[in-house]
Amino acid sequence: MYRDIPEGLRTVIEPVLHDHGLELIDVDLVKGRAPWLVRITVDTPACDGRVTVDACARVSREIGTQLEVGDAIPVSYRLEVSSPGLDRRLGREKDFAQACGSEVRIETRRPLDGRRRFRGQLLGFENGVARVTVDGSEVEIPFAEVAKANTVYPFSRADFGRGADR
Repeated sequence: MYRDIPEGLRTVIEPVLHDHGLELIDVDLVKGRAPWLVRITVDTPACDGRVTVDACARVSREIGTQLEVGDAIPVSYRLEVSSPGLDRRLGREKDFAQACGSEVRIETRRPLDGRRRFRGQLLGFENGVARVTVDGSEVEIPFAEVAKANTVYPFSRADFGRGADR
């Protein structure tokens, strides 16, 4: 989630993205044995996922340089910069508002009504609360309780077909 990104990383990453007309969605810092993995998800201000591979490569080089100069990561690391993809990460309130009407998967920080994992249609997002239809019932999930969330791409047979003429 955006709010969980360490301030030191945000202050290094966001100016580079701003210069390229992009926004920071999330940073996954996978620690363990070196090298760590620093996975950065970026998008356009329109939240349309239209970030080119070339744009990801350009910002990756610049962010990598800035991370090295600022010594922001204390061990060796691998850096990945990508667009949100089909199963778009929902890291900010803005992302939830944009995803209304979509199927979503949400994991909460602690159990709500005895469960932490929810999957259903995002009906709305108002005043920091996501309303989701889960198993035929409407559930309200406060944004502050969301640990991880993403949209679920609705695959169909057409996605795997060879074309309509076959």
